Amino acid sequence: MATPKANRLSAINHIVVLMLENRSFDHMLGYLYADTGNVSPTGQPFEGLTGKESNPGASGAVTVFPIAQGTTSTYFMPGADPGEGYSATNAQLFGSSTAPTPPVAGNNGFVSNFAATLAWEAQQKRSILAGTVASDIMGMHTPQTLPVLSALARGFAVCDHWFGSAPTETLPNRAFTQTGTSQGHMDDATKSFTAPTIYASLSEKGVSWAVYGYNAEPLTRVSYSDLVNAPDANFGKFADFQAAAAHGTLASYVFLEPSWGSSGNSQHPNYDVSLGEQLIHDVYTALRSSPLWNQTLLIVTYDEHGGCYDHVPPPTNAVPPDATAGEYGFDFKRFGPRVPTLLISPLIAAGTVFRVPAGSMALDHTSILRTVETRWGVAALTARDAAAPDVGDALTLATPRTDDPLAGVMPPTSKGKNPAAGEPSHLQQVYAELVSRLPVPDAQGNTGHVMPVLKTEAEVDRYIDERLAAWKASRLPAS
Repeated sequence: MATPKANRLSAINHIVVLMLENRSFDHMLGYLYADTGNVSPTGQPFEGLTGKESNPGASGAVTVFPIAQGTTSTYFMPGADPGEGYSATNAQLFGSSTAPTPPVAGNNGFVSNFAATLAWEAQQKRSILAGTVASDIMGMHTPQTLPVLSALARGFAVCDHWFGSAPTETLPNRAFTQTGTSQGHMDDATKSFTAPTIYASLSEKGVSWAVYGYNAEPLTRVSYSDLVNAPDANFGKFADFQAAAAHGTLASYVFLEPSWGSSGNSQHPNYDVSLGEQLIHDVYTALRSSPLWNQTLLIVTYDEHGGCYDHVPPPTNAVPPDATAGEYGFDFKRFGPRVPTLLISPLIAAGTVFRVPAGSMALDHTSILRTVETRWGVAALTARDAAAPDVGDALTLATPRTDDPLAGVMPPTSKGKNPAAGEPSHLQQVYAELVSRLPVPDAQGNTGHVMPVLKTEAEVDRYIDERLAAWKASRLPAS
């Protein structure tokens, strides 16, 4: 019997998480090791694409295909925003908006659901890249189109069995990442959560933490009731993160957001994926250049699959987080589709494919919580993160590596035009609604406020900035 490799989690003093938006594992990393028969250089099997995976379409089977390099559509595929809520995810997995009993997924409904979504979005005059068709949902990125993500996945660890915490859209999955539960919610209609966050637990233990937005204060702050009145010093923008990394003053746990606008770097379909490649590059570069690099673990992940194709059926052995009844009758016993997740640290061997043993509960977003809790002796928030595996076993090297898998790798640049640029994004609108609820007294001391009509990306950004500034000013003691 092989001797287990050492777990070096105790050598990690800084865990940094970058959570991007709405891409599936196959869509971003399915072809990662296609050139070596889906086996990593260390001999580990990799659950990637063979090129034969398909979905039924209107005119027959639609097979997966690599997204071409250098075209105007390369970084805007699949060309529109696929369906991503609970019903749409069911349709993609089961071919029906309701899950069968037992919930055995064939993952054969992605093309048909994208066709229905395209028809609806055309009626609603949503932004769709010219020429987009339902079969485009089977287009997959390659190491050539995503050189940064792919180089880091090959150069450190890729988790090929990491799943969304719930088979639905953004806000419930982000809530699992912060609180270990979505409090029963299964769509983005609920925009804020009252469950205790990991940050409150860290504060109780005296462990430092910080949350950074990109070009704005973080949306996370106004999404969770126990963060709204947390100290301002715990929040900042990307430049503040870069400065903390450079000066060796990073908090123990750091959570990073992308920019939420349609012109931003979140990689939400159908925004410019190349901008997210630049963001991943910049986060990694800031950390690798930091004096804290040798004691840092960076986790790059995505909140949910966003309706993008993946061929692996989600497991059905999830532990429900609590006794809360789920919306739509969901029992929280199955995960969402796979999402891309990388583990990056000089204590991780190159070419690692990290997964938990067969039969274990799968890696999901609450594995981030479990890793933080394990490292700093923090109690679990819910039954889900209590049962989740951590990622400490990926950290096997006693001596930090000095090589740089991104040496010579340049982030790509899109040649196309973003069809949605300038439009308010969904998460910008969520953010605007949440800041509109902040108690900002007017000259008469009244806090009643009606959010104005905001028609452009720039108008929403400006409103959020101004509203947050007014709220912060109103909390300052009178001089």
